[in-house]
Amino acid sequence: MARRRADPFATRCGLSGLRVVTGAKPKVLVTGATGFVGRHCVPKLLERGFDVHGISLREPASRTPDVTWHRYDLLDPAACHAVVKALQPSHVLHLAWITKPGVFWSSAENLAWMTAGAALLQACAAAGARVVVSGTCAEYAASNAPLQEETTPLRPDTVYGHAKAGLFHAFEALRMTSALDGAWARLFFPYGPDEPAGRLIPGAIECILQRREFACTDGRQTRDFIYVTDVADALCTLLQSDALGAFNIGSGAATELRDVVSRIANRLRGAELVCFGARPRPPNDPDFVVADRTSMQRACGWSASVSLEDGLDRTIDNWRGRIAVLSRRPK
Repeated sequence: MARRRADPFATRCGLSGLRVVTGAKPKVLVTGATGFVGRHCVPKLLERGFDVHGISLREPASRTPDVTWHRYDLLDPAACHAVVKALQPSHVLHLAWITKPGVFWSSAENLAWMTAGAALLQACAAAGARVVVSGTCAEYAASNAPLQEETTPLRPDTVYGHAKAGLFHAFEALRMTSALDGAWARLFFPYGPDEPAGRLIPGAIECILQRREFACTDGRQTRDFIYVTDVADALCTLLQSDALGAFNIGSGAATELRDVVSRIANRLRGAELVCFGARPRPPNDPDFVVADRTSMQRACGWSASVSLEDGLDRTIDNWRGRIAVLSRRPK
C-alpha cells in the first residue's frame, strides 16, 4: 500500500520534503546508471544537490562530470552488501536489471537479478538508506481498466514480471521486518533518446528514416507511454520524498501502438513504409496496459509533463543525429 511518513533521514541528509536544503550533501548510489533510464536520472540527481555514485561492471562509455564511478558485479550478492557498506549512501536508486530487447521477457537471468536485488535491499535496510526500486507494470494481472497499486492484483505471465514481483515481495517483507525506508516505482513504457534500438519506437524511427519497410503487429494494443525525462523526474521525486510502498510511473494516457507508429511515419513522410499486421503478436501480449496515476499525484504532487507529440519529436531529432554521426564514420 502506498503511503507517506516522516522521513527519519531528512536531517542527516539535508532534505526537507521534496527540496534539498543546506547541510551535508546527501549521497546517492545509482545502480544501472549507464542504462536508458539511469543516464537520464544522473543529471537530475546532480541538479537536486546529490553526491552521485554510479555502479558499473565495465568502464562507462562516457564519464559524467561530478559522478564517482565504482566497479562492482551486482549479480554477486556479496558485492551488493560490500558496496553499500563501503559507501554508506543516504539514498539508493536501484535500476540495474537485464533489459536486452527480445531477451529480457523470458531470460533466466531475471532470477539472478531478483536474488541480487534482495541482497541489495537487505544491505540498504541495514545501512538505514532510503531506496527507490524500479519495478514494472508487467507485475500486474491483465485488465481492461487502468492498473491501480492497491486494487489490481499482481499476476504476471512472463519470467521478467515474475522476477520483478518476487523482488517486490522481498521489498515489502523488509519494510515490515526491518523498517526499510523506500518506494517501489512501477514503470510503464518509457521512450525517448538513447532507448535501445530493438524496441518499437526507435525501431520504427530508424527504419523509416533509412527508407526501409517497418514490419509490426496490427498495432491494436493500448499502452501508456511516458517520456524518459519524466520517468527520471518521477524517480528522483520519489527518492527525495517520504512516500512508502508501490507507485505507478506512467502518463495515464491510453494510446494504441498503431497510433504511435502512424505519428512517427507521418512526421517522417513514410506512411507507405509501415506494414501493419506483418508480424504476429507475441504470446501473452495484453490488449490494455495503462497506469492509474492517482497515488503518485496524491503522495508527491507529481504528473508527467511531456506530451506524446513533443516526446516523439524529441526522439526523432535524437535519432536523426545518431544516424548522421554513424553515416560520417569511415566504413
